Amino acid sequence: MPSVNGEASPTARPIGVKAAKANKGKRAVGEEEKILQGFQQMWELKDKVNKSKLLDSLLARTEPLTELEVALKNKLISEMLM
Repeated sequence: MPSVNGEASPTARPIGVKAAKANKGKRAVGEEEKILQGFQQMWELKDKVNKSKLLDSLLARTEPLTELEVALKNKLISEMLM
């Protein structure tokens, strides 16, 4: 066997390394769907939190709101109630 990197014999891998490497790229289709669903749920939750913070800031204002801000406030309230 030819030498690798100047070594006379290649170093032995720990037990189970080959099996772990072989299964690394293989995922079940159901597992990928679960990962995708989890990712989508995370983004939906983040979106809800951002909308809630925006509504809180609009409700906390003491000065009068512009027409656009009032429309946004009403839209956010209606979305949260559904």
